[in-house]
Amino acid sequence: MDIENAANILTGSILTGLAVVVAVIVCVVVNNIMHKYWKPIRIFTGDSWNFNPPSRFIDPEEKIAPTLNLKKEPK
Repeated sequence: MDIENAANILTGSILTGLAVVVAVIVCVVVNNIMHKYWKPIRIFTGDSWNFNPPSRFIDPEEKIAPTLNLKKEPK
């Protein structure tokens, strides 16, 4: 193994490591965006067999406080 071959291996390993780091960062960013604006996907649960699923986007009330029911009651 000469110095040029060793330098190519070192360069390739550094670039591969950087590519893995960038891919992980992109996955985290996409996951955070999907978690913020989308409802969870439910696969193989009782409500996943419903043929008329609810819309995928959350309501403004769910975005503010998902555990509180802020809808106004009719008087």
